[in-house]
Amino acid sequence: MSNILCVNNKKGFSLIEMMVALGILSLIIIGLVTFFAGGTRAWVTGQYQLEAQRNARLSMDRMVREIREADYIKYTSTSILIDFHTPFHGNISYSLSDNDLKRDSNTVINNVLTLDFSYFDNSDTELDTFPLSDEDASKISKVHIDFQVDVDKDSSPDITLNSDINLRNHGL
Repeated sequence: MSNILCVNNKKGFSLIEMMVALGILSLIIIGLVTFFAGGTRAWVTGQYQLEAQRNARLSMDRMVREIREADYIKYTSTSILIDFHTPFHGNISYSLSDNDLKRDSNTVINNVLTLDFSYFDNSDTELDTFPLSDEDASKISKVHIDFQVDVDKDSSPDITLNSDINLRNHGL
């Protein structure tokens, strides 16, 4: 009788108890993985947003500095194009082409939804009949830029920047 196992032995785990414990542990692990995956996705999205905002600000800053140096605006056929001359860099143009902001033919930043240049004379009157005549183009003393960038291609733009630029060398 000593070799026979006793059924009343309660020292171990039953198969049901092991399955219940494994199920509870699995639910806890799935919850933790979901929580951390969501946090990682939010962090990555934030990093993309931050990079796009930094690039948009750098692009706007570069445009503002170069336009401010312009001695005259050469030609403007639409509100999404500016072509100007600076004493040190020569002729420069900025335009919107297929959601890319271009400086001459080089892409400055991608995912640009809107780019709008508005032109004003010395009396702050907007010059808005495009293409501008040579006479109107010579009167431009201030340029206003509106600029929207969308990182994740959803319905609302992520970054909206605008700036007023007075031409320093206008009339010199």
